[in-house]
Amino acid sequence: PLLTSVPVSVCCCLFILFLFLSELTGFIATEIVNELYVDDPDKDSGGKIEVNLNISLPNLHCELVGLDIHFFFGRHEVGHIDNSMKIPLNNGEGCRFEGHFSINKVPGNFHVSTHSATAQPQNPDMTHVIHKLSFGDKLQVHNVHGAFNALEGADKLSSNPLASHDYILKIVPTVYEDMSGKQRYSYQYTVANKEYVAYSHTGRIIPAIWFRYDLSPITVKYTERRQPLYRFITSICAIIGGTFTVAGILDSCIFTASEAWKKIQLGKMQ
Repeated sequence: PLLTSVPVSVCCCLFILFLFLSELTGFIATEIVNELYVDDPDKDSGGKIEVNLNISLPNLHCELVGLDIHFFFGRHEVGHIDNSMKIPLNNGEGCRFEGHFSINKVPGNFHVSTHSATAQPQNPDMTHVIHKLSFGDKLQVHNVHGAFNALEGADKLSSNPLASHDYILKIVPTVYEDMSGKQRYSYQYTVANKEYVAYSHTGRIIPAIWFRYDLSPITVKYTERRQPLYRFITSICAIIGGTFTVAGILDSCIFTASEAWKKIQLGKMQ
């Protein structure tokens, strides 16, 4: 049986090595499990959500651009300037607005407009490109593909210059917990939008870029997990034991068939 057992043993060892490496890769790598539940995950935030906004208005002067924040239950701030920056574009003809601010965890809106300007322009041009709109901590995780910056690249340069733009956002709280138990809090969101021409009570057209938001009661949680050591050891033992059992059966079948063939050959010779 030596001649038959050698190739079977070699194949057996190669098969075990392949399965062992596959299990080892799975054991070392982390998997991400997601779940849904109803709760406010970031209770230490003081009821606030951090917002990052980066938007370009290539046909509106920087002195006219302002950010207004409004909540349905209280705060109404016109011309928010804290942690914001205006960068002139097109030789001063346009403006890039970058702002970092907080909103309350209640329905409301924030909008880019000319409302805070000392003198309102006759025909403000609100065509724009949105580079970034994100909420909460920044998440850059390979296996998590969510709508954390769903409006990135939104291009309204070809729209009616005097049109107002409504972006209706549904914000979904998102938690990411790594292997050490550290949690990061971010927010995904879905978006719908519409354009329309808005008139003031005096009949003037006063366009704006509105971001109206509401929060979902559902929280999405992503958790990093690794296969337990006992499960890895159990799998390796099962691979080794099962492979050698199957190899023994194959070797026995090959040996039996070889002996039967030898007897047949001897019978023919006699």
